[in-house]
Amino acid sequence: MDIVVSFLPFILILVVFFLYRALKIVKEYDRGVVFFLGKVTGVRGPGLIILIPIFEVMTKVSLRTITMNIPSQKIITRDNVSIDIAAVAYFHIVDPQKSVVAIENVSDAVNQISQTTVRNVVGQFALDQLLSQTGEINNKIKDVIDTHTEPWGVQVTAVEIKDITLPDNMQRAMAKEAEAEREKRAKIIAADGEFQAAVKLGEAADIISAHPVALQLRTLQTMTEISVEKNSTIIFPAQFMSTVQEAIKVIRDDVGNKA
Repeated sequence: MDIVVSFLPFILILVVFFLYRALKIVKEYDRGVVFFLGKVTGVRGPGLIILIPIFEVMTKVSLRTITMNIPSQKIITRDNVSIDIAAVAYFHIVDPQKSVVAIENVSDAVNQISQTTVRNVVGQFALDQLLSQTGEINNKIKDVIDTHTEPWGVQVTAVEIKDITLPDNMQRAMAKEAEAEREKRAKIIAADGEFQAAVKLGEAADIISAHPVALQLRTLQTMTEISVEKNSTIIFPAQFMSTVQEAIKVIRDDVGNKA
């Protein structure tokens, strides 16, 4: 009996050790890949997992979506422009067993293949296409990365180019191009305004030519507007006065005919 009591602490420690090695808790967003003597026996979880100590080992794998920054790197576009591009990728593990058995470090592998794919895909496009077709390029990068990562049990959900840095000389050239484009639009708008004004003046000239008195009335109205300024001096040409008399005569004749 004394011998059992003396070994009791050792037995308790041994029991705690075996329970610690045998009982594992897997969270809802995790899965456990179990190896029995080095051979995969399956994927377990979530919940309480009971393992055979020493003989069974479990590796936890997270199924949550991982946000991975793709570091900025220098890329030469198809039209030989050197730019710096940074991107971000979103992926998650869909097959825990493959992510443990097929690849040593799945996160590092996805990061490396993402950098290579961004460089290869972006290099196929010109700078103008890269700036105007970003959505299509993002989808193409995602599809290429997803093809490489599928054997690893990884699914890439999205890839987004988040920063494009242009050389200073290219920024100045694009600013000049944008300024020239704005000037072109301004000149086109001004020319269109001149054209519309010329059309309206032509229509007004046709109306005035049909009614000579209208021209004189318009002249009188203009002079009335000028005379608002007290310091203005108006000179009436003799020809104008005779024309005014003719206009008055025409008006009188019209009034007499109506009477």
